[in-house]
Amino acid sequence: PEDTPIYSLIGKETADSIFPEWEIDALAAPGANVQTEGDQYTFSAITPMTRVGNYTQIMRKEWIVSKTQNRVANAGNAEQIKETRLKRGIEIRKDTELAIVSNTASVAGSARVFGGLPSWLATNVSRGASGANGGYNTGTKLTVAATNGTQRAFTKTLLDATMQAAYQNGANVKYAVMSPYIKSVFVTFMSDANVAGFRMAVDSSGKRTIVATADYYDGPFGRIAVVPNRIMAASAGVARNVFLLDDEMLGMKVLRKIADAENVVTNADADAGVIIGEHTLKVKNEAGLAVTA
Repeated sequence: PEDTPIYSLIGKETADSIFPEWEIDALAAPGANVQTEGDQYTFSAITPMTRVGNYTQIMRKEWIVSKTQNRVANAGNAEQIKETRLKRGIEIRKDTELAIVSNTASVAGSARVFGGLPSWLATNVSRGASGANGGYNTGTKLTVAATNGTQRAFTKTLLDATMQAAYQNGANVKYAVMSPYIKSVFVTFMSDANVAGFRMAVDSSGKRTIVATADYYDGPFGRIAVVPNRIMAASAGVARNVFLLDDEMLGMKVLRKIADAENVVTNADADAGVIIGEHTLKVKNEAGLAVTA
């Protein structure tokens, strides 16, 4: 689970098509509500909910082990096939995590691609100079990749501003998911003059511990768990985003569970297999999430 924090955190739902759809609704903005005694009722038409969707993406990992490899006494691995299947299963889940955090637009067709989280977020965003949102296009039924802004340092001020925007728009942020490097920047926030200093008692042995980390942030707009994601170290383009998440606003729609493919045949002196699955990211309401880029 530590390798795939978002994939492991969010719920799994069943998909019934290659383009599962769902509806997004919103409450009306608060306003003055003063009525006249004895007044007649008036009625307004209901605004239809927005319908969105994401294409399912097929992912697979192949493996092959010679019959000799599986029979000889391997150093540390009693069963090469079992070990290989386990590794490929972990790898395909890590590929899914990378697809979730990547700024990838959705693609229809036979080689379908599901829209990654950055391509959905358009409400609670902090992208910097020249940055632009992507978002879901209700006409094409595809997401559009966001445009990166001018690169800047991650700061407490940026984090607080994004959390404020999310709070004001009704989001209940619970997690900040970030790359290992950004987590190392986050822990320097403890040196901010407006942050309470750490205090730790010295144990009876007199040994002292340097505390240089923090796993939770009690900000002006709530308490969030700060979660490093090693998958986000894959590239600078992925590492540059800090996602503020509510796990109830995300899910995975699964058309085919990640499992062994049946009837895999090889004419070689080897045993082979395929692990395959098909699923997509469900962003239940992007206004319940946020990103600092």
